Amino acid sequence: MKVSRLGEFGLIDLLNKMIKDAKLNTASSDLILGIGDDTAAWKGRGQVQLATVDTMVQGIHFTLETTTWEELGWKSLAINISDIASMGGIPRYALVALALPYDAETGNITGLYKGMIEIARKYKVAIAGGNISRAPQVSITVTVLGSSPDSKILKRSAAKVGDTVAITGYAGSAAAGMEILEKGLKFHTKTTRHLKNAFLHPVPRVEEGRLLVRHGITTAIDTSDGLLADLRHICEASGVGAKVITDLIPINNMVKTGFKEKALELALGGGEDYELLFTGDARKIAGLKEDIKCPVTVIGDIIKSEPGKIELVDADGKPVKTRRTGWKHF
Repeated sequence: MKVSRLGEFGLIDLLNKMIKDAKLNTASSDLILGIGDDTAAWKGRGQVQLATVDTMVQGIHFTLETTTWEELGWKSLAINISDIASMGGIPRYALVALALPYDAETGNITGLYKGMIEIARKYKVAIAGGNISRAPQVSITVTVLGSSPDSKILKRSAAKVGDTVAITGYAGSAAAGMEILEKGLKFHTKTTRHLKNAFLHPVPRVEEGRLLVRHGITTAIDTSDGLLADLRHICEASGVGAKVITDLIPINNMVKTGFKEKALELALGGGEDYELLFTGDARKIAGLKEDIKCPVTVIGDIIKSEPGKIELVDADGKPVKTRRTGWKHF
């Protein structure tokens, strides 16, 4: 059935029923009003509150030739949850604004919400409302609200000279997955599945963000724009520079094997891994590594330099150049 036939409020009722059946919003005892009123309403907790918003536009951020509607639903919510994670917070509520073509299929939109509901359930996020409008192409804008239980947050602006630079997980896997999808590259089935999943199905580091806070880390960002670009964001906000030893950057063996000399370029500038890139005292990071489930790798240091300047060197100290420096919207 076309969305135009179902109508705006018919679609809202259908999506609201999906959310009610998933029992997402009843899991949040603070939610007073969800979908159905002019705004959502919930009780405050007397904590630091966090809010983030992101938009995914068809033809710019995704194509329906390479992404299923469920994958699109998962990712559109995941990237916002990741922003809350990068602040050391806990995601609590989501608002979803959809812009849809006149001839959009209802089944596709319910597929989108299946993906959203799956990740919302995983992170106990209430989908509290949103908006639907008409547009020439699909656009999905998600707002996620969260909080910090102990009122401590991770910021971009707290890096200090002498800090160690570290990252969770692996860099470049999502960029490799995007290359496979866009260029129709052929690899071993396991490799193809893993790397496509890294791009289409990112897993926000919420638990890890909370652990960073508990171990006294104060500076972090998620690697949405790419390791190099996001480290530059930290350095610019903190008024410092950084030195990165490229041989230390953790790159999945599947990426190294499949992309060879291009693997480092993907890791430095590919983006969309949604790992946590952070800085802190070396002893605190060592303690964190003993307490965290995912890999944590030290890749360099914060140095006194021109704000935002990053030196890339190999294990022998020789300069490394890269053409790919991260995502830019314009």
